[in-house]
Amino acid sequence: MSTTPPADRYGSAPRTNRPKNWAKLVLTGLVVVAGIGIAYLGYTKFSVKDVEGKQVAFDIVDNHTMDIRFTVTRDDPSQAAVCIIRTRSRDGSETGRREVYVAPSSSQTVEITAPVRASMPPAMGDLYGCSLDVPDYLRAG
Repeated sequence: MSTTPPADRYGSAPRTNRPKNWAKLVLTGLVVVAGIGIAYLGYTKFSVKDVEGKQVAFDIVDNHTMDIRFTVTRDDPSQAAVCIIRTRSRDGSETGRREVYVAPSSSQTVEITAPVRASMPPAMGDLYGCSLDVPDYLRAG
């Protein structure tokens, strides 16, 4: 009894698993590309920023004004920055917003206190964010 199958029935060349190997290579490539994409997104979201703002305090001046105190830290203090601060009412809705120009300085970290006008009595104030992309209309003033 022969252990080789008849060539006229099954063909003479043994079958290979090349389609499965191709699938493994493509899948591995996709996993590597996805991993690189996730690493890039994580780096851009959680890496050290060129400018960072932190709220220090807020004080209610009257029913339509709040002073918000915050610090701005820049890698390059010779660059101007802009920060957005806002007031919110008791229900959490935004009632006032203001862009604050942060002038170049000799210190990496500066502390600023700025008033914000509110359309309703303010209950809290916060720093929305800071950027080095300062609009031209803020630079002129």
